[in-house]
Amino acid sequence: MVNQPTHAPLLSIIVPVYGVEAYLYQCLESIRADIPVAESDAVELVAVDDASPDGCGDMLRSYAAGRDGVRVVHLNTNVGLGLARNAGLDVATGRYVWFVDSDDWLPPGTIAAVLDRLRQHQPDVLMLDHLRVHEDGRREVDASSPLLRGITGVTRLADQPQLLRVQHTAWNKVVRRDFMNELELRFFPGWYEDIPFSHPLLIGAEKISVLDRVCYLYRQGRQGAITSTRSGRHFDAFAQYERLMDWVTRKHPDERLQAELFELMISHYLVVVGNDGRLHPHLRRAFFRRAAAHYRRYLPTGGYPLPPGVTGLKHRLVGRGDWLAYSALRQAHRVAGRLRRPATVGGADSGSPAADEDAGRGADATPTRDGGRAPQRHDALAGNRLP
Repeated sequence: MVNQPTHAPLLSIIVPVYGVEAYLYQCLESIRADIPVAESDAVELVAVDDASPDGCGDMLRSYAAGRDGVRVVHLNTNVGLGLARNAGLDVATGRYVWFVDSDDWLPPGTIAAVLDRLRQHQPDVLMLDHLRVHEDGRREVDASSPLLRGITGVTRLADQPQLLRVQHTAWNKVVRRDFMNELELRFFPGWYEDIPFSHPLLIGAEKISVLDRVCYLYRQGRQGAITSTRSGRHFDAFAQYERLMDWVTRKHPDERLQAELFELMISHYLVVVGNDGRLHPHLRRAFFRRAAAHYRRYLPTGGYPLPPGVTGLKHRLVGRGDWLAYSALRQAHRVAGRLRRPATVGGADSGSPAADEDAGRGADATPTRDGGRAPQRHDALAGNRLP
């Protein structure tokens, strides 16, 4: 049973819930307690119980009782994060929607700042900054956060192309609901569901606003999070990128844009294949081969901006489908990294951001380019030769 609001709020915050009993109350309270009294009618909270196997369903019933502006959807079967978000969208009434994951939370003052910016700029997409919060309480700036700096007023991706490289998640964007419907965007099933959702938002937006303040606290290292779970479901990334590339081909067939997305895609595959916390060793070679197949399938005719250094070399090896050379390079790179870094709790292979294939990037952060070096061009011919 979903209680209908008496009027349409400005913002609907959609929280899909599954297996987060220890974190759920913190998440919900960080939202509700942060809504200014004068703005109580401007925000609705839609929580979706994705047939959670723990006590989350009962917690949501109890939390919603007697609290105006809190609505709960209970699903009979588990459908996964993306489809649970869709279920929330189906009942949301706000002009804008914001997807908040139920194991994360908002810092104080966030809701007022977001509402103020939505009213001021009326954007298609409002982008937000975040911090990564580790289990020991340590807070870390995301590698892509500097790309949000210095943007005032309303902009477009064509004017600020670096925004495509900000972490490609749904939770760091507040989206105008009608705009999302115009783009015919919904979430697909499977892991990495943000890929075919987040990039098209920025590509299609005429009005992008950036709120350069920390509005989201992203929990790291939680047991059960996909970025720290070894599973064959990481292969879902291939279907999600296929959906993205298909959308771009149909809606925005721009060669330069396709080249940028291609580089991001291959770099993302390298993060996944190189992370011991995501793939069992016996799956790594098959993942690499799938990445190489996507390389051949989607390589832009005019080439793409090749990242510098070791990452660029790995791109070339993916292009050649040279698993043996990549495997040897990966091992050498990791050994060198261990020699450079002091030992950390859990070790370098723990699946933490420090254990990712490219040091300095978060588990799902899109790569940032070395600002001191001009990007190389990489085409099919150059891809057949190592530097």
